[in-house]
Amino acid sequence: MSLKAIAVMASGRGSNLRVILDAVAAGNCPVDVQLVISDKAEAQALDIARAANVPQVLHITPKDYTDRAAFDAACAEAIDAADCQWIVLAGYMRILSSPFVRRFRQRIINIHPAILPAFPGAHAVDDALTYGVKVSGCTVHLVDEVLDGGPILAQAVVPVLDDDNCESLHARIQAEEHKLYPATLARMVELGFHFDGRKVIWNT
Repeated sequence: MSLKAIAVMASGRGSNLRVILDAVAAGNCPVDVQLVISDKAEAQALDIARAANVPQVLHITPKDYTDRAAFDAACAEAIDAADCQWIVLAGYMRILSSPFVRRFRQRIINIHPAILPAFPGAHAVDDALTYGVKVSGCTVHLVDEVLDGGPILAQAVVPVLDDDNCESLHARIQAEEHKLYPATLARMVELGFHFDGRKVIWNT
């Protein structure tokens, strides 16, 4: 198994997938995207992956499986068959089952549009605005069985402006996501990391 081989799981527009593939093409992110999986047939991420000649591009339909664990097991089999070391979530809108998380423990990476542990969940940008914070941002983290609760790999901060709405703040956060995610993946495969408790320590 190549330590640089990744599978990307995506549900929507694929903007983070696109910036990862662009960074790979530019020589700035030394990962090898071997597989892209989407649970949505209409996901633009599938088209982006095909255009970039990703070796395997799969639409796996949740309705074909009896429950979430069975669907996740099918995705896991595809990931193992593609010999991927890392699973990178890029706008993947399904909560992963516990068996899947345990199977790939400390190998699943996600990016979240808030400074965790503040504002976990699907409405992070709205929640931050409603709370009245003065800064927000994004977090790249490992996935565990607590929603948005895994160890933190990297974070970036953006200001929250007085006239921000959800769309304007989210756009500013996404601009940072598109820099932070490929940079963190590059650091992950070039340096690696270890743990001090739940703290991630980057190797040097």
